[in-house]
Amino acid sequence: MALAARAVANIGAGQGIMESLKQPIRRPLTLDVSGLPSVAFGHRNTTWLANVFYMAIEGTMFALMFATYFYLRTRSSEWPPGHLPPALTYGTINAVVFLVSIIPAWWVRNRAPSGDRQAVRNGLMLLSAFAILATVLRIFEFTALNCRWSDNAYASTVWVLVGLHSGHLLTELIETVALLAISFTPKMEGTRLADAAINSDYWYFVVITGLMVDFLIYGTTRFL
Repeated sequence: MALAARAVANIGAGQGIMESLKQPIRRPLTLDVSGLPSVAFGHRNTTWLANVFYMAIEGTMFALMFATYFYLRTRSSEWPPGHLPPALTYGTINAVVFLVSIIPAWWVRNRAPSGDRQAVRNGLMLLSAFAILATVLRIFEFTALNCRWSDNAYASTVWVLVGLHSGHLLTELIETVALLAISFTPKMEGTRLADAAINSDYWYFVVITGLMVDFLIYGTTRFL
């Protein structure tokens, strides 16, 4: 009986195998991405999106400081209260530097997707030079604010505004110089080129916020 049962089981197993062989082969569902580029630029890059979120957060900080500045203005009959307006010389020169620096930033952003390492390197060299010049001028700006940070609420707000933007300027200077150093090595390809383009986007943010700060501390103290 045992032999008969085993024989029947073997026959059933054999029939099951034969039936399974008749079934079409089921391949696992996979997505072929071999044709996609290894690096993406612009909004298709997740780092670009992270940079946008970061600028939104930092932009909110600037907006809060701008609101504080204008609130203090509504509480004072004279402006700036108890001080002369900041001297225009260094602030005006730095505003011009910021505006002209948009050119190399735009150049890097547009040449990076093509993989032109030489063009990107040249653009980063110019952008680094502008960033260094703007940082040096910013040091002199602090000496021309015509107030100490501890004098009153106006003075504290002005120093915080200039200091806040200076922190962003210094950060961007370090990042640009680091990318420039990488551009002299074989590592300046793919993701690093995308980083160079994203760095230009952030430089635009530094320029825009810098011009807004300049308008507040140099313009509104004279015309508002």
